[in-house]
Amino acid sequence: MKKYALSLFGIFLAFQALAQDVFFSVNQVGFQPQDSKKAVLFSREKIKNKIELLRLPDSSSVASLKPIGIESGVWGDFHYYQINFSNIQAEGEYLLWHPQSKTPSSPFQIGVEAYRGLSEELLEFMRQQRCGYNPTLDMVCHEKDSRSFFGPMPDSTYVDASGGWHDAGDQLKYLITGSYATGHMLLAYQLFPEQFEDQVNALGQPGSNGIPDVLDEAKWGLDWLLKLHPAPDQLIHQIADDRDHRGFKIPNQDNADYGWGPNSYRAAYFATGEPQGLGKFKSESTGMANIAGRSAAALALGSRVWKEIDLSYSIKCLNAAKTLYELGKKYEGYQQGNSFGAPYRYNEETWNDDMEWAGAELYKATGEKQYLTEAKEYALKSANEDSWTVRDSASHYQLYPFINLGHYSLHEVADEEFKRTLESFYKEGIEYTLQKAANSPFEVGIPFIWCSNNLMTSLATQLILYEKMTGDQNYHSYLLAQRDWLFGKNPWGTSMFTGIPKNGDFPVYVHTAPYVLLGLQVPGGLVDGPIFRTIHSSLLGLNLERPDDYEGRQNPFVVYHDAVGDYSTNEPTMDGTAGSILMMAYFSAAK
Repeated sequence: MKKYALSLFGIFLAFQALAQDVFFSVNQVGFQPQDSKKAVLFSREKIKNKIELLRLPDSSSVASLKPIGIESGVWGDFHYYQINFSNIQAEGEYLLWHPQSKTPSSPFQIGVEAYRGLSEELLEFMRQQRCGYNPTLDMVCHEKDSRSFFGPMPDSTYVDASGGWHDAGDQLKYLITGSYATGHMLLAYQLFPEQFEDQVNALGQPGSNGIPDVLDEAKWGLDWLLKLHPAPDQLIHQIADDRDHRGFKIPNQDNADYGWGPNSYRAAYFATGEPQGLGKFKSESTGMANIAGRSAAALALGSRVWKEIDLSYSIKCLNAAKTLYELGKKYEGYQQGNSFGAPYRYNEETWNDDMEWAGAELYKATGEKQYLTEAKEYALKSANEDSWTVRDSASHYQLYPFINLGHYSLHEVADEEFKRTLESFYKEGIEYTLQKAANSPFEVGIPFIWCSNNLMTSLATQLILYEKMTGDQNYHSYLLAQRDWLFGKNPWGTSMFTGIPKNGDFPVYVHTAPYVLLGLQVPGGLVDGPIFRTIHSSLLGLNLERPDDYEGRQNPFVVYHDAVGDYSTNEPTMDGTAGSILMMAYFSAAK
């Protein structure tokens, strides 16, 4: 297959030409010994023979497994089968083998250390996305961010909005996504501090600095949030707009022109809680509680973490969190992203979830009961109204973030009765998607809208947090199914994270400038992921510049391509990667 290096199972790959009608889908990273372990086998012809589980390097047969037929439903004309080898717990490297067609699966591990260190690879991708000083490229970019619009000062006034992260393959910066990424990383550290290493300094350069790298990355976000809130009544929510989209470019050679020439000042949009836009298209903003609340939650959480590291910084974060929370209360509603020459933007339409999270974190940081009371009120307003998990579809980023972290944060400090209420919100979403998963041979029940991988990692995170809240393990095998999909138990047999696992099948031809212009393959980036074929076929500007590696495996329901030109399925995103760190840290911990 397209990215396999020669290895101990290389002898089997010589038979690939004979095996095009039989396909394995299995988690290529592997399994911890106590996990349920399942793979999917599919073919256009019925499969009657048993599958061999081989142990490497000697290819000795460990078990002969009977394929169990699965209903294919909307997934196409293939015959699907489940291979269950959950009873195998001996640590080692394995693969599945179909003797009649001489077809191997990808190799995979069984072992308590199978996921050790993978959280650090996601952080490596986050450092690639840094704006200002970028350690991956060892360059300083966008030094002139930015010039104000819609602010209390005259338009085009210089404001310091340097820092943050580039959003995806583009070089825009959004508080919408940056606030969530920052808060998520801090929560991941709070829950799994022992899973994070100290390999780089605060600038992301090699060399330890006594602080876990996840906190270095989170502080990069906190510093930016503080810059975007220069006064108690001011909040910047976006840097640059779709004028950015002028082809692939190295960040310090940005050819976009916002009125001051290329590679110069960019627009900084202040939140007003009203529709905005400098061109033909306007947002539908109604307030700013989403970004103010989410930023307040991240800063309040950061203030608690930094209380033991740097007290003055902790106080600074907490003061900013308080004023942002008040802004959210004053301007209830949502601030959407802005576009200039195209109608596409981040369409967030939720905000109670963000204010719930902020109230819970501020209560934990201050002990002031007003925050707890208001957090509970926001929780009841949010419930599952803000959640994609109880819907069949949604617009792009309409129900963002893709998990309500406020429910978990509030659960830590709520009374017993209210804890049960919060647990029921998570459970309802889990049950709804589980019902949908019953019709999938891959045990997945998300809607395949744009950025479906973000939904998948968020559902996995919700399942993890639900387990922590309740101790209920009844959904654990469902959690593992979401994880397994992301690492290869999917129609294409590929991981959805760049470079993971190292010798596996993973996205290479990604829609990013570092890859296209410099050939850099930075591990850890979560790509957008598969989308409904009906959506994919309607998109403009898609251009598959290379042969489809998965042509024989594609189905009529959802589609994915490893191609630079498929910006809809193969563009790594900053917030999607950050939003996977808690999940990865959970699986890194030996069970």
